[in-house]
Amino acid sequence: MPTRKQKRRRQKGRRHEYEYVYVDDEGHEVEVDDDELEPSVKAAPAKAGVRPSAKSAKPAGKTAGKKPPMREVKPPSWDRVFRRGLIFAPVMLVVVYLLKPDSATPASIIVQVVVLLLFFLPFSYFMDTVMYRQYRKRIGDPLPPRERKPPSS
Repeated sequence: MPTRKQKRRRQKGRRHEYEYVYVDDEGHEVEVDDDELEPSVKAAPAKAGVRPSAKSAKPAGKTAGKKPPMREVKPPSWDRVFRRGLIFAPVMLVVVYLLKPDSATPASIIVQVVVLLLFFLPFSYFMDTVMYRQYRKRIGDPLPPRERKPPSS
């Protein structure tokens, strides 16, 4: 069971909008005016004994209008696409097997799965590329220019 101190620290970590406060000897939070803060306290509040704390009107937990942090999207890679293909290949095999006609042979089922994978793998890489470009636009990081080889004479 967490102690009061641990509970207070956990609640403080869940808050989003911070302001500086002092914690007195009894454990009560006392607000500090911006004029009272020294420049070194503003830069490093932990060293001066001033802790960031949420405004008292805000409840702990999710706040309305706040979005969760954006998930990082990795650049597209063929290795990741092939691993994804290894995961989906058995699923495709089972689906093709369950939907097969009565006259289907095992070789025809395998050929159908291979054809599905030939469509799935490039499409998956394309979707990774699209998602990565959208992520880079959203974070405001421009895409690096494509390296083009000079035409050979």
